[in-house]
Amino acid sequence: MCAQSRDPDRYSEIRNAKAGRDYFIEDKFEAGIALRGTEVKSIRNGHAQISDAFARVDGGEVWLCNAHIDPYEYGTNNNHDARRKRKLLLNRSEIRKIAQALDVGGRALVPLRLYFKEALVKVEVGLATGKKQFDKREDLKKRAEIRDRERALRFRR
Repeated sequence: MCAQSRDPDRYSEIRNAKAGRDYFIEDKFEAGIALRGTEVKSIRNGHAQISDAFARVDGGEVWLCNAHIDPYEYGTNNNHDARRKRKLLLNRSEIRKIAQALDVGGRALVPLRLYFKEALVKVEVGLATGKKQFDKREDLKKRAEIRDRERALRFRR
């Protein structure tokens, strides 16, 4: 009997589904993230969640807050805290640009996805403006129209 093959792309990306639904994404940045070894192993197993997470600029540094990375199941008593603040690694010019955009008001820095780029864990964060209720309804209408068009084209073929 052969060993069960692992799908390498199975947990390669963790997405924030709420971001596209609740925000207009204006600008995207790719950032590194300062993690501990057990956090990387847990992310590699797919045990992370960024749907409730946000980022903020504090003291010239960008911090990812409220991201949940499960403690590594084979870790020792030195395992990490699941919801600790994690430092995002960005260029100084990108941090300045983000800070200026957040100071204007009405914007948030939201993590969009958490993924591996070669052996490094990266976070894609976006400058976002919150959607109002009627904007969300319009998006649902557009998606329903697209779905109906595709369904009609499928039946014609």
